[in-house]
Amino acid sequence: MSLYTASINSGSNGNCYYISNGKDALLIDAGLSCRETEIRMKKMGLAIGKVRALFITHEHTDHIKGAQLLSSRYKIPVYLNHKTHYTSHLKFKPELYRRIEQAEVIDVHGMTVTGFSKLHDAADPISFTVGYEGVNIGVYTDIGAPCDNLAHHMRQCHAAYLEANYDEEMLENGRYPQHLKDRIRGGYGHLSNKQALDFFLTHRPQHMTHLFLAHLSRDNNNPELALNLFRQHAGNVQVHVASRYGHSDVYHITADGTPATRKVQQGVLW
Repeated sequence: MSLYTASINSGSNGNCYYISNGKDALLIDAGLSCRETEIRMKKMGLAIGKVRALFITHEHTDHIKGAQLLSSRYKIPVYLNHKTHYTSHLKFKPELYRRIEQAEVIDVHGMTVTGFSKLHDAADPISFTVGYEGVNIGVYTDIGAPCDNLAHHMRQCHAAYLEANYDEEMLENGRYPQHLKDRIRGGYGHLSNKQALDFFLTHRPQHMTHLFLAHLSRDNNNPELALNLFRQHAGNVQVHVASRYGHSDVYHITADGTPATRKVQQGVLW
């Protein structure tokens, strides 16, 4: 009863998250180029040939940049809803396109993937929770504000990628024009460190073991600032930052909370 997970990249320069049951794998978003995704997965010891599905959260470029070529090159089915597909202008081979609906549960080689609606300034944005034999991992980024859907799914998670996009003071005093500041914090943009922390403290379940702070802004946040804020309140939950500058380790998420970070051996693909 376990899942493996890693961030291949997290940020406005590209988002891609890996989840595996140890035999088969899936990706949430493909915001890096196909070439960069290949390079990073090889360094991580992860085989693209074992990726059985790609799930797209919404049509913004930092979530779809490599999706079309990855799908075509490796014959990976792509799951996304109709509005996201239409507004993305992506063209997938008919046999690899999978249209999904809100709250639909998809089975990927025994892993269940559930999409749910969220608040973000996209055509029909969704987030995903992945489950396998009682272990659940959520990928919750690009959140304008917490909602009941997000709270419900967070309470199921043993691990979650949770957006902590900006520090409120840094955004207010930073170089962004006013309209962009208002977009980011206006309820359909992104979560601040404080909003994410309040949400985490309110809705984290007792069985949660890992929290990955995701989609940090380059200009309006600082990884150490966000990490220190959360670690003061996290208790037994391991808190890490999913970087915008490189991939993470591969983490082993178990139902009983056994801590294990798998260190990838050079050249080992699985």
